[in-house]
Amino acid sequence: MCRFLAYSGAPVFLEDLVASPCHSLIHQSLHAEEAKTGTNGDGFGVGWYGERAEPGQYREVRPAWSDENLLSIAKQVRSHLFFAHVRAATGTATTRANCHPFVHGRYLFMHNGQIGGYGLIRRRLEALIPDSLYGARAGTTDSEALFLLALARMEEGMAPGEALAAALSDALALMEQAGTREPLRCAAALADGETIHAVRWSSDAKPPSLYLCPRADSVVVASEPVDAARECWQALPCNTLATVRGGTVALSPFEIALKQAA
Repeated sequence: MCRFLAYSGAPVFLEDLVASPCHSLIHQSLHAEEAKTGTNGDGFGVGWYGERAEPGQYREVRPAWSDENLLSIAKQVRSHLFFAHVRAATGTATTRANCHPFVHGRYLFMHNGQIGGYGLIRRRLEALIPDSLYGARAGTTDSEALFLLALARMEEGMAPGEALAAALSDALALMEQAGTREPLRCAAALADGETIHAVRWSSDAKPPSLYLCPRADSVVVASEPVDAARECWQALPCNTLATVRGGTVALSPFEIALKQAA
């Protein structure tokens, strides 16, 4: 599974979390400790908010540990809110379009997990994406499909947490219809430039790892602690939504309502 981190707070250089700490995200790309595989070398990406409403984005198919451009960008880019992700592919191609985070308008999204039996339901899941958003689908991953489905629900007026739950509910219904016994597991983060919505959920009570680290001037959400200050890092409970804004964290239950597939 993939590894990721999200930062919100006083502006910092990306390298402060992506490259410099003892267990930075680049280090995790080779030596993840809480994933099925220790290596996450199927591409990477960073997305950050600056002076414009829409975020910047850099994605590449090379492993994070061998891309000198990532190190250069991380040293120069300072942001109050950014995402970073290293990918371990689960059945879809290693292409730039499949690397996280995904961007649409002012939104950033990244995901770690799996839709069980995705190959069996992919066509029907994509069919749920409305025409207004389907043209934005550039890759083939389940993650991007969930992102666009959530955006569609947000356009209908749903809050981000509700929209993410609805997108997962769509996938779960199709999985049940297809008869797959594989689980649906999700650690994900969605941001709009001011607020991060992070969820940790699974259908089998074995969600991907996800931690929170509230600090005096910032909050970090990450798949694994990135530094040695382990007293700061708190595991996000299973089936929980964390809303991060202005240095504060609000936790609430994250529930998926199973519905009948169309």
